Amino acid sequence: MRHPCLLILAVYIAFINATELTFELPDNEKQCFYEDLEQGVKFDIDFQVIAGGNYDVDCFVTDPVNNMLYQERKKQYDSFSHTTTMKGVYKVCFSNEFSTFSHKTVYLDFRTGEDARLLPDMNGATALTQMESACLSIHEILKVVSDSQTWYRLREAQDRLRAIILFVVCIGQVLMLKSFFNDKKASVATST
Repeated sequence: MRHPCLLILAVYIAFINATELTFELPDNEKQCFYEDLEQGVKFDIDFQVIAGGNYDVDCFVTDPVNNMLYQERKKQYDSFSHTTTMKGVYKVCFSNEFSTFSHKTVYLDFRTGEDARLLPDMNGATALTQMESACLSIHEILKVVSDSQTWYRLREAQDRLRAIILFVVCIGQVLMLKSFFNDKKASVATST
């Protein structure tokens, strides 16, 4: 086999189920997402408000019989992990009902399932070849890089919005200062 790393990566990707999305949450609204999960499945939720208001939302997660698994109010970002205790539809909701005029943009990363072994035929006592060891090392480093890129992308989106607001405020202040000096020149010219 020529490229065992590519085969291993393809198998790994096939076993992990993840959803990443960015959505807009209007003011005075609640938006929910539903996922049908089997018993004993681990899921992870990461969210971050990337634009709007004070960058905060309410978030809660319920199980199939509406037991509250997670509930936080006015959070900018957070993570939550849980292993399901029963089969059914789990609900993740974001609320902006406390806000009367500012809508929010929210990033959500929903992952289900355990990380599958990169080398399924390997047990803990097996010695790795140099190629397998290199593949595992590269895989771990790529996971860190992927998480870092996501974090930087979200920070960049927040900072871009702040930079635009700062630019508009600066232009407004320059124009206002300029108008102060233009008015004085006109009044001096009429009095002489």
